[in-house]
Amino acid sequence: MKVDVVMPEMGESITEGTIAKWLKKPGDPVDRDEAFVEITTDKIDTELPAPESGVLAEVLVEEGKTVEVGALLARIETDGRVEVQPDRPLEETAAVEAPEPTSVKASPVARNVAVQEGVSEAELASVVGSGHGGRITKKDVLEYLERREEPIPSTEPGEAARPTESTEGGITVTEMSTVRRIIADRMVASKRISPHTYTVGEVDMTRIVRFRDQIKHKFEREKGFKLTYTHFILHATIMALRAHPLMNSSVEDGKIIQKRSINLGVAVALDSGLIVPVIKNAEDKNLLGLARRSNELASAAQFKKLLPDDVQGGTFTVTNPGVFGNIFGLPIINQPQLGILGVGAIKKRPVVIDDAIAIRSIMYLSLSYDHRVIDGALAARFVQKIRDSLENYDLDSVL
Repeated sequence: MKVDVVMPEMGESITEGTIAKWLKKPGDPVDRDEAFVEITTDKIDTELPAPESGVLAEVLVEEGKTVEVGALLARIETDGRVEVQPDRPLEETAAVEAPEPTSVKASPVARNVAVQEGVSEAELASVVGSGHGGRITKKDVLEYLERREEPIPSTEPGEAARPTESTEGGITVTEMSTVRRIIADRMVASKRISPHTYTVGEVDMTRIVRFRDQIKHKFEREKGFKLTYTHFILHATIMALRAHPLMNSSVEDGKIIQKRSINLGVAVALDSGLIVPVIKNAEDKNLLGLARRSNELASAAQFKKLLPDDVQGGTFTVTNPGVFGNIFGLPIINQPQLGILGVGAIKKRPVVIDDAIAIRSIMYLSLSYDHRVIDGALAARFVQKIRDSLENYDLDSVL
């Protein structure tokens, strides 16, 4: 039996990947979960494991070629009997036998509408699904068609998806890259789907700032990585999500789906843009576990070593514009989640305490939330819970 191997999903906004290197050639044996091909994208470089043990029967995309998510890459023969076809032209094979990409989660009816209206697979991938697990429904496609003025040109396999520039008359015109175009569509769709409402809270971080200054060098020596303010904020956010589990939900097919696990997305800024690795089952981790995992993911993001699973399945997101010195921001919700927390810079400010002026380390938190489900009172209590957890943090439990 032959098993098809396709270009996997690589996370939000990533719609294509490039074959960097085949680690096996046709006729070579492969074991289940053994890496047999290297794949690279704008944000992730990873090795793809074999889905089954067997023999690599066909390689359908040559090294250096770029194909869309869902495109057929290779076939593995699992029964040991294989006729290797090394002389078959790779481009011809990919063009003739590669099926229509199917990794985009869409209902059959939605796909039929997309085909009838000339919506390409790349366009369909840009539609934010409102169905279960982010599945694209007929309603999603119809709403997309209503706002679409003209088709987004699809990128053919192997075609470079890099921005082009032209300068004339004192202006520079830059064509959006595929990744940037998808991000733009999803951000617009998020604002259309979710009525964004905001609340901002003030947090006195003085105790944590002083504590971290005292133990940061010892912590790094003993644990092997730096302890940052973000780690405290992530832990406090998990406490708030436990206290207010409705925030850890999504809206799918007109139903509110409350998630048991807290999969916390943590935005990481890269030169190529923003990516959101996800700390899975974050509710099971203490401060040290969160700090270690977030550092691992941030490092993997910087060196393009994230795995596809590292950027999928988030249930709530934290983003930190404060690292650039900004007081606060109002981020856009990452669909189909119901909220995103923005973290501002920690600044020393004069504040009134017991009718006396004192200098304290103050931080602003901003919560963008979906007003279809989350009311202002819940949002306020959620931010207040984070504030209370940070201002009264059990510092003795850190080391």
